[in-house]
Amino acid sequence: MTDIENLRQRIARLKRELGAVVVAHNYQRPEVQDIADITGDSLELARRCTQLDSQVVVFCGVRFMAETAAILNPERTVLLSEADAGCPMADMLTADELREWKRRYPDAAVVCYVNSLAEVKAESDICCTSANGLQIVESLPNDEILFVPDQNLGHYVSTQTKKHVILYPGFCYVHHRIKPEQIEMARRLHPEAEVLVHPECQPGVIALADAALSTSQMLRYVKASPHQSFVIVTEEGLLHSLRRQNPDKSFYLLSGSQICDDMKKTTLETVARTMELKRNIITIPEDIRLGAKRAVERMLAVT
Repeated sequence: MTDIENLRQRIARLKRELGAVVVAHNYQRPEVQDIADITGDSLELARRCTQLDSQVVVFCGVRFMAETAAILNPERTVLLSEADAGCPMADMLTADELREWKRRYPDAAVVCYVNSLAEVKAESDICCTSANGLQIVESLPNDEILFVPDQNLGHYVSTQTKKHVILYPGFCYVHHRIKPEQIEMARRLHPEAEVLVHPECQPGVIALADAALSTSQMLRYVKASPHQSFVIVTEEGLLHSLRRQNPDKSFYLLSGSQICDDMKKTTLETVARTMELKRNIITIPEDIRLGAKRAVERMLAVT
């Protein structure tokens, strides 16, 4: 029996013993996605975590995602599969910094991307994801929107609304470092392929794409598309689901730079050890949890 198969059986046994469900983001390692009960993007996982019966949720992703699960499920134990898996973009904005920006723009509604700390969500009016940003902005009565922390997603939303969108200068390093020249090269190398990019990319990259989509939107788009080949411009972990769901189609990356180091910190070994030790329990002060819960639930109500 291989080491991977041993770990898979170990995790399956621990799930039974703990009454646990394992959820994984689309950017996780293929073998981690394969042992998950639920996979998806931030919006899907936020929704599904409100519908679980299990008392223990093992979150294979990064800290802000596990925090969102804990925010919505205070009666359950949420374990982060790898303690050091964070999000550099989320760390670019603290609650104190957001309060200062709110003082600068007192008439603006704060739309907070879910890729953010719980304390930042608690200071926000409503959350959004890459899949529903425009829908959330359009649902608000305010003409002025303070969009935090991702400037690229916020800019993408701003191009589709008449509202004045103020952008906080945060970004995802994986998507932000992609350049328009790479898209142009990909089109020369794969002229038959559609180019799908994530809206966390810079405006010049989005302008050259066939579509800007969240990871779950990419999965649905590819499945429905008559095209047979695609250039995928997001974290490379998505290719596992794309290939599994579309074995007859071809997928290309721009380069080896489409990797989130924090997403790749989770391994089958860290999942198993976390479950055995019941470690990395996500705890959020109740006042912060309630504020963040209000912002997340407002998003779920709109979507």
